[in-house]
Amino acid sequence: MEVFYKIVALLGGLAMFLFGMRMMGDSLKKSSGGAMKAALAKATSRPAIGFIFGTLVTCMIQSSTATIVLTVGLVGAGFLTFRQSVGIVLGANVGTAITAQIIRLMDVSAGSVSLLYFFKADNLAPLALTIGIICIMFLKSEKANNLGSILVGFGILFMGLIFMGQSVSAMGDSLSGLLTMFEDNYLLGFLVGVLVTGIIQSSSAVVGILQTMASSVGVRFCGVFAVILGVNIGDCLTTFLVSRIGAKPDQVRTATVHVIYNVIAATLLALGLLIGRMTGLITDALWNLELNSGGVANVHGIFRLIPAVLLLPFANKLADLAERIVPDKPVESEDAAIEGSLRELDSRLVTSATLALDQSQHLIRHMADIALQNYDAALSQLFDYEPKLRERIDQREDLLDRMADATNRYLVEVNTHIVLERDRQLQSVQIKALTSFERSGDHAMNIEKDVEHLVSHGGKFSTEALDEIAVAGDAVREVLRRTVEAYKTGDQELARSVEPIEEVVDSLVDTLTGRHIQRMTDGRCDVYSGIQFENMLSSLERISDQCSSLAVHILGLHDSHIRGQEHQYVHNLHHSNDAYFWKTYNENYEKYYGRLNSLKNTANETTAETTEE
Repeated sequence: MEVFYKIVALLGGLAMFLFGMRMMGDSLKKSSGGAMKAALAKATSRPAIGFIFGTLVTCMIQSSTATIVLTVGLVGAGFLTFRQSVGIVLGANVGTAITAQIIRLMDVSAGSVSLLYFFKADNLAPLALTIGIICIMFLKSEKANNLGSILVGFGILFMGLIFMGQSVSAMGDSLSGLLTMFEDNYLLGFLVGVLVTGIIQSSSAVVGILQTMASSVGVRFCGVFAVILGVNIGDCLTTFLVSRIGAKPDQVRTATVHVIYNVIAATLLALGLLIGRMTGLITDALWNLELNSGGVANVHGIFRLIPAVLLLPFANKLADLAERIVPDKPVESEDAAIEGSLRELDSRLVTSATLALDQSQHLIRHMADIALQNYDAALSQLFDYEPKLRERIDQREDLLDRMADATNRYLVEVNTHIVLERDRQLQSVQIKALTSFERSGDHAMNIEKDVEHLVSHGGKFSTEALDEIAVAGDAVREVLRRTVEAYKTGDQELARSVEPIEEVVDSLVDTLTGRHIQRMTDGRCDVYSGIQFENMLSSLERISDQCSSLAVHILGLHDSHIRGQEHQYVHNLHHSNDAYFWKTYNENYEKYYGRLNSLKNTANETTAETTEE
């Protein structure tokens, strides 16, 4: 049973590790948005800079495993591209050798008062958790909440690593013995290094064991070099397996580069040692050299540094190999079309503003279609929840974010080359459109999440509430559909029709909120379901607002009296006798309120029948 509990403890540590990685990555994405993405992209724009970045980060947190997993998480969150991550991976392999140098220079008492001691995982993790919980529980701002989630995720990740190590700590004596059993059998020494590191999950810990042995009984170079080579391989294999769980192709490629690099590095080192031994460059004295703790640290550092320096110029070749090993998953035709549109944003066209704006217009039209499709999918979840559809909604939302980021960067590049006023106006409307469609997608995603929360808590809406929100949902869909078509075709009449229907939506939301409160007062609706109902109404209203704002900007593209005075135009329109506005408003008011009144009459009849019985 003892073995069983150790396995359970190990799996528990792995669960904490994975959850911490996911929590931190999600919180980083939510809080930082484009700012962090741009900073990381700039910091890792070249493999050499990424190499330095990866080395420094690993020096601080003293774990190449954590650095690689964090990098995989950032790739998955969209903060880094796969190719930007390659330099970080190479740097992480060098940075992890610093731990051995720290062990060499400090004993425990000296370490406890050192600044570097602060960065040990068992000190940093509880500190991150403490600060994170304070931010979440006592600071009310959204930024503080997101920062707290990042820190808690960071702390849970490291606590998972610590917990995994502790779950096998009782095996330490056996592992130490294994490391010196094969001084004359280099293959077995290599395999032991792989095995022990794979179990402990830390190359630094295994090298630390070697250093402890070197300090007490001494070890020879010929007895530890093969083990250290194995340590390097074992370190990357564990990371590779962990990073593959639920990962996207680019994340798997990042983990694969880590393996490819270490295999090539170990091969180069083994060949170098073999050639050196055969040619006499490595003498018997050097081969049998007694190593103390510092000597083991130096061997480990050299074995990490030399391959990294040699292979850094070939970082792009390593990336090419990883892409061939891990091909893209088959994509839906919808995704393929979007990828094609993204590729059409050719930076070579930015000097010709008119051509460039045509390309960005094409991509934003795709965004409009995706926003409408995701809205339909999110609302349909309320009436027939499908977990697989939720995944597709998530994927579409990621696509919308990518499209918005890419188009925004492209329009910024075009900006300095715009000469014609007409192009300037079109650029302004495009910026407004990509923002409106991206935010409409966010609100659709919020609706889906509200439905998911409702389902997961076993809640449900009454038939009356479902029917009511269907009316509001149809009205908002009409607003969104007209806005999408108006943007894609430039149809001014369609754009004019959006604002009066948006006013009907505002009125519907007020009415449905009042009815909802009455249901809660009468005890026909529980509080939790009521909260989700209000959240959905709020998201519907915000989608309608985004459409209204964009529609007015579309009108301004063709009417100089509206351009730059959009808010004033809407205010004046609501207080005017504009025949078209009030005709469209009244037609849609009667249409949607007619449905609501019909629902109310049916509900009253049902209540009366129940009372009679």
